[in-house]
Amino acid sequence: MNYERKSKFTMWYKVKELTEQGLNKSQIQRETSLDRATIRKYQQMDEASFHSWITNKSNLPKKLSQYRQFVKELLERVPYLSAAQVEDRLKEHFDELPVIHSKTVFNFVQVLRNDYAIAKPSKESTRLFQKLPETDYGAEAQVDFGQTWMQTGQGKRVKIYFFAMSLSRSRYKFIYLIDQPFTSKQAVTAHYLAFDYFTGLPKKIVYDQDSIFMHNENLGDYLLTAEFTAFCKTQDFTAVFCRKADPQSKGKIESVVKYVKQNFLRGRDYSGIENLNQQALQWLERTANAKKHAGTQLIPKQEWEVEKPYLLPIKQKQHEVALSSYKVRKDHTVLYRGNFYSLPLGVYAGRDSRILLSITCEQMSVYSLENDFICTHTLSLDKGKTIRNSEHDRPDSQTLQRLSEQVSELLGSGELAQTWMQLLQKNKSRYYRDNLEYLAKKYPPCSEQLRDQCLLFCIENKVFNGKNLIDMLKQNQHLTSQLSKNLDEASPPPIPPPMLTETLLRADTSIQTSDINTYETLFN
Repeated sequence: MNYERKSKFTMWYKVKELTEQGLNKSQIQRETSLDRATIRKYQQMDEASFHSWITNKSNLPKKLSQYRQFVKELLERVPYLSAAQVEDRLKEHFDELPVIHSKTVFNFVQVLRNDYAIAKPSKESTRLFQKLPETDYGAEAQVDFGQTWMQTGQGKRVKIYFFAMSLSRSRYKFIYLIDQPFTSKQAVTAHYLAFDYFTGLPKKIVYDQDSIFMHNENLGDYLLTAEFTAFCKTQDFTAVFCRKADPQSKGKIESVVKYVKQNFLRGRDYSGIENLNQQALQWLERTANAKKHAGTQLIPKQEWEVEKPYLLPIKQKQHEVALSSYKVRKDHTVLYRGNFYSLPLGVYAGRDSRILLSITCEQMSVYSLENDFICTHTLSLDKGKTIRNSEHDRPDSQTLQRLSEQVSELLGSGELAQTWMQLLQKNKSRYYRDNLEYLAKKYPPCSEQLRDQCLLFCIENKVFNGKNLIDMLKQNQHLTSQLSKNLDEASPPPIPPPMLTETLLRADTSIQTSDINTYETLFN
């Protein structure tokens, strides 16, 4: 019998004993720390019923029973996942997951490990850090970098590098990931992203003596890189560098780096750096900043709300910070920090389309890979929003008004042309632009008389389709040309009006494509 079942046996007998002594549920709860519902259930069970219930292996938490197969397959594939990671994956994959306590998930995972013999691989103990006194609100943040290997869905290994910053008092965290080693410029970009996420910055930031930030310790007179020196001058915080081999000075961020590796990245498939950063923001909101911190026993996001007024304001950057290139989505948007920003039509030119972003505190500027300016957007502080510029809906050279004017010139400004275009817009409102584009591209040269007769025919017989009109003009023009060659040019016969044939009456004129034979008999 495992420890958990022994514990339940002990508590059942304890509840029975206290009940026989005349204690009520509240008094028993104070003595045993059990939930009142559990006390009630134990009181209603006799010894035989309790033995039958406790020995039943299928006695899993009812709220999680429907996720048994998912968790089983997850543990079989990645046996080293902790119960906390399993809880996070459940929240990530199931929006309808009921509200549960982390202990319930832990018990659920333990039962599945026992039932299916999925042992958790042992690991060596890690180094211990001395607990330092708590800092004041807004006084300090700590920064560190991490790296790990991930696997794609096809089994390919990819090395990922990440930047992590944590506010020392509230433990509110931010991470930013890239698929190449960090440079000073990319580290500065990560700082600005963290400041935006925190909506401010602390008075002091603690760093390792990393070559990304400094060239030489120089007996305390640190020689910083040019990019980091320029960055520090734009903001009011003080950069503090730890001595070498002194991880205790920034033990909080060391724990965050370990947490990112073991909870967020471990066992996760890699599907692109943009997707990974999006998943990271969701993980921060869902787990890292939303669950009670093991050390402080407080929720980081709630503590951050207290700490926000103590943070320093973000100063306007002296220059824009160019980010790495971003992928253009096929719906002509770019994903940036959880929001979708529209791009002009034509920017997407295939799966490998990319653009460059330059970010200030409040504005995004978009450039092509050749550094040609494309557009700007005001940055949104929300998540999951689509920020759209109405000018991006269609190319500027093909606005609806310009198309309409172009087609009006081709069809003439007479009453017939205007009436037919109005009826076309009314009957084909969703395809009005498509009809105009087809007319502008395919309209053939023809006489005004032929054009007006075809328009009259279309109005009288409700033919409201640009392709049908073009086909009719082309066919009638061909027949007229053949007829003119066989007659005296001095006295050409009048062109007979189009006649409605049985074939055309049966035609479905709402279909964009039509058989040109429909119009062959119009002038017979």
